[in-house]
Amino acid sequence: MSVSYGNPVKAYIYNEDKGQKVIDCLFNPTEYSFSKSNEWSEDKASGQDLPIAHFQGGGATSMSVTILFDTYAMDHGDGPPTDVREYTEKVFSLMKVDSSLKDAKTGKSRPPIISFRWGRTWSFKSVIKSISQKFTLFTSDGTPVRATLQLGLQQIQQDGTYPPQNPTSVAEVERVHVVGPGETIDGIAFTVYGDAMKWRQIAEYNNLDNPLRLLPGQKLAIPNRNP
Repeated sequence: MSVSYGNPVKAYIYNEDKGQKVIDCLFNPTEYSFSKSNEWSEDKASGQDLPIAHFQGGGATSMSVTILFDTYAMDHGDGPPTDVREYTEKVFSLMKVDSSLKDAKTGKSRPPIISFRWGRTWSFKSVIKSISQKFTLFTSDGTPVRATLQLGLQQIQQDGTYPPQNPTSVAEVERVHVVGPGETIDGIAFTVYGDAMKWRQIAEYNNLDNPLRLLPGQKLAIPNRNP
């Protein structure tokens, strides 16, 4: 099957408190990971092989993603490449306390709530727990022009790891399909529409930059047959 699609959609970081985009990723991440843990307590049971487990509560979902910033690879005309810190500092600023923002419980100032967004299909509403920065390329005068940021994000809103980003689109959607292992976009189209050739309708509605690369667990909004 021949697949044609537009330019890749840029992932970006969004300041939820200010309602504004902070920065586009110069290069989309090649991978990201999620983790979650639950807390259980154990009571010793006399005469039994195993203790009795009691559920205490669920922990927040964490996301880890590495973002590359490379101003050396950008078109900078006849001048020198831009200091990459002009980009990375925008991300670092999201860990700083904003005096205009108050924690609902303590009343103390806090850093902003952000979301990592990629296309229309999902976003991860969270706070930044950690940032690790590594510079890997420099100009002759020592100016850094390439850096990687390792972000550790902690989810604060339980939407799942691939929630629909625009809640106003729900009325246009028949249902949400969770991608299973090995599923393809044309196979999903055949399952929901009975026509594999309608894969493009799903891909365009979800703004997929690469319809051939679906991830198990990914949620796809299935539009009405005649949106």
